[in-house]
Parts: sequence; C-alpha cells; structure tokens
Amino acid sequence: MEMQPLASRQEERITEDAPTDRLITWTLERFENQRMIMTTSFGMEGCALIDMYARHGRPVTVVYLDTMFFFPETYALRDRISEWYPHLDFVNRGTTLTPEQQAAEYGAELWKHDSDKCCHLRKVDPMYDVMANVDVWITGLRRSQSATRANLRIVDWDWRYQVLKISPLAAWERPQIWEYIQKNNVPYNELHEKGYPTLGCTHCTKPVPGSTPGDYSRDGRWSGTGKLECGLHDGAGI
Repeated sequence: MEMQPLASRQEERITEDAPTDRLITWTLERFENQRMIMTTSFGMEGCALIDMYARHGRPVTVVYLDTMFFFPETYALRDRISEWYPHLDFVNRGTTLTPEQQAAEYGAELWKHDSDKCCHLRKVDPMYDVMANVDVWITGLRRSQSATRANLRIVDWDWRYQVLKISPLAAWERPQIWEYIQKNNVPYNELHEKGYPTLGCTHCTKPVPGSTPGDYSRDGRWSGTGKLECGLHDGAGI
C-alpha cells in the first residue's frame, strides 16, 4: 500500500514538513470519527506528545502496556500525568500474565536468557489485542532514536498491526523535546535526571553514565546484548 502525501480525502494537503501542531490538529480533525489511540511508555517523548494533544482540549485515549516491571517512578508519573490531563483517557492494556506465572511456565528471570520472548509476552502479544480495535495509532517515535527508526515516516501504514501509524515527533531531536518539557511545565519521569535516557522495564534498563535529560541514547536498554527494540515497532516500515 503506497501512502499518499498525508492527504487522502481531506481538501487540505498536509506534507511531511508541516509544523507539528498543524499535523496534530490535522489528525484530530481528519480522524475524528475513527478509532484512534496514542500509546506511551511514559518516556520523555511520550509525555511531550501527550501534552501537545491535550492542549487541543479534545478527548484522546492514551494506551500504555503495564509490563508489571515498571520502575516505581514510572508508576508515580502515570498517576500524576493522568491527574494532570483529566480530559484524556489513560488505559492500561498490558499483560495479565503475572511475573510468578511467567516464571513457572518459562523459567525464572526469563529476561536474562530470552529477552525477546519476555518482550513478546509482556508487550507484543498485548499490543496485538489493542490494535485489533484501532484504525489510527499515534506514537512518540523519533528518527534519531536508533538506526532501526531512521527511515520513520510521519504517516505510514503499519503492516504488522494493519493500522495507520502517525509519529508527529519523527523529525524532532531530544534537546528540542527537553526544551518543550521545561518550557511548558510538562510532567516527566524523574529518572531522566538520574542518568536514564529511556525508560523500560526494571530488569532491562540501566542508567547511562554522564547522561542528562537532554541526551538520548539506547545504551541503557538490554545493555551488552546488541538488542535495540522490544518488538513493538519492528518490521513496520521503520
């Protein structure tokens, strides 16, 4: 399926270099009657994007996948940000497989001997269930986050989940995200100030020495394994 330049049936034609706020407005107007969600893991990019959409005053469903291995700071941010934006609907669609059940069926500390399997059970499988009832998927992905995301398009078709995938922050850099967070007093995870550029599960995320909130690196994720992605965004044109 070849994507047209962000246009389709709407009279106004939006291009990939359109201002981010205009793009966000376009998604809210163009897909008003579609099943649209935003997903977040409560990292800095996600927090900024939530704020950008919230400023339009329209209800948006924000889905997160609680892996049951979030940092305590991430759970605290989730509670704070859901109170901060009361007109947004924050919905947990994470796995129902408890850590104890996982250990009994797949062995203790699965993330150590088969991290791909662990990610699949706790992230990818639940995401398929989420996307079964979604038409438009909004993400906080950026091109410069990793080599696997370098070709990310702002609007693209996700063949895995069969949804339209929109990434309004694709062209942004981490210093711009941090500047936006500070300027607009957006809630963010305090772990960014403790050397964590990205936030994942406790067992597979480590601080990066010397990292500041304005820095971005995936060096702290699955450290020493060469793994860059959990599987949610693999094979989707990025």
